[in-house]
Amino acid sequence: MIFLSLQLVLLGDSGVGKSCIVLRFVRGQFDSNSKVTVGASFLSQTLALQDSTMVKFEIWDTAGQERYASLAPLYYRGAAVAVVVYDITSEETFRKAKYWVKELQKHASPGIVMALDAMEYAEGNGMFFIETSAKTSNNINELFQEIAKRLPRTS
Repeated sequence: MIFLSLQLVLLGDSGVGKSCIVLRFVRGQFDSNSKVTVGASFLSQTLALQDSTMVKFEIWDTAGQERYASLAPLYYRGAAVAVVVYDITSEETFRKAKYWVKELQKHASPGIVMALDAMEYAEGNGMFFIETSAKTSNNINELFQEIAKRLPRTS
């Protein structure tokens, strides 16, 4: 059995659903009245893969407000995975998502696994695409399963 423990960071504008995605994955809950994250919050969840690999995600849910943007590098510099989140109904949040992708490409660890739910942009930037909904639970577990499959394996 292989056991992996890794740091995952969620990045994106305020109000795009980062916390909702994490809460749906970790607790199986959706809170339509969730509060804005201040600074960052930390949660963890272990996932068993079909190949007997156990993956422990140490998840940093970062605040999306501009005043906290300078703190983000503290979380993504050591991360193995970054999930960039945006609201598909908001062009502004997509522009900010592109900003985070560029920041990660410049400053994150070279082998970082990145996910974004904008197909053409993701594929053009070496990321994988998956559309999720924390509200309906659509593709939440699949997002983390796909991340786990893409991680380098060492025994």
